[in-house]
Amino acid sequence: MEITPREVGKEIGVSQWISFSQDDIDTFGRVTRDEDPYHMNVEWAKQNSPFKTTIAYGFLTLSMLSHFTHDILGWDQICEDEPEGMALNYGFDKVRFLAPVPVNTNIRCRLTLAAQEEVRPGEWLRTFDCVVEIEGSEKPALIAIWKGLFLQPGAARLQQKD
Repeated sequence: MEITPREVGKEIGVSQWISFSQDDIDTFGRVTRDEDPYHMNVEWAKQNSPFKTTIAYGFLTLSMLSHFTHDILGWDQICEDEPEGMALNYGFDKVRFLAPVPVNTNIRCRLTLAAQEEVRPGEWLRTFDCVVEIEGSEKPALIAIWKGLFLQPGAARLQQKD
């Protein structure tokens, strides 16, 4: 999907539903060295957690924004020579974790283009409003204002050598 200035202020799309298995959550905990029982110890969570089950890490949920964006924009595969250009993570203006995501619960992202500006010829700074919804819940898992830099093929930054 090509994003044009006409899309500013409009919802770009909604991703497919995904969920995190306990194995997904455990792997994330081990990789990030944050082996918290709220997330990784099923028996402990049943007995001690107010949620009575394990929950996904907030940062695991946040990290899925790239996947959700690829799903929404139809970027199934980025090839090595990047003939369509390159999208770079620029950062966040705001991230809020509003509700826990229980293990095996479906989540999806609703993406809105909040702003877009050409910072150099062929380089677009895009700001997205992201809402990660939890199936069956009125409260989202998280909201974020995410910025990405899109470089069209041949953009000046790609030609520079630092």
